[in-house]
Amino acid sequence: MLPLAAPLAVCDAAEELRPGLECGVKWPNDVLVDGRKLAGILVEARPQDGWAVVGVGLNLTISPDEFPPDLQDKAVSISGSDVGGPLSAATVLNRHLERWVKAGPDTVLAAWRRRDALKGREVAWDGGSGVADGVDDRGYLIVITPGGSRVTVGAGEVHLTRS
Repeated sequence: MLPLAAPLAVCDAAEELRPGLECGVKWPNDVLVDGRKLAGILVEARPQDGWAVVGVGLNLTISPDEFPPDLQDKAVSISGSDVGGPLSAATVLNRHLERWVKAGPDTVLAAWRRRDALKGREVAWDGGSGVADGVDDRGYLIVITPGGSRVTVGAGEVHLTRS
């Protein structure tokens, strides 16, 4: 559940750092605000050896006009003087990450499903395309293909095909 729990922790931390912000999760590892990317998460793990590393790229203090022109409509930042900077953000994120890592699978899946930014949207990946229909109990993306088949995607990058 770690790949699902980590984005939930980022959402909670971002919303605490910037009250009024509403985050969604884009399977498998992005955090979105109003359809724009706030954070990306990478998880490297060897459960059989008892370790995992979570990397979080969170846009903290850049103002929207400081993004390169081709990213201004695609990216967003927490920004603002009340954020407290990277050290404060790391402390808040660590607290939320500890909580979500300890949460049970049912709790993680329920929270993920509430924040799911892809459900009902047209998506594509290397193996096909269709309409995202949530995640299954393993955390795999469920997609309904144009032919009506229900497929699951367990790894890889998924792209929205329409805004």
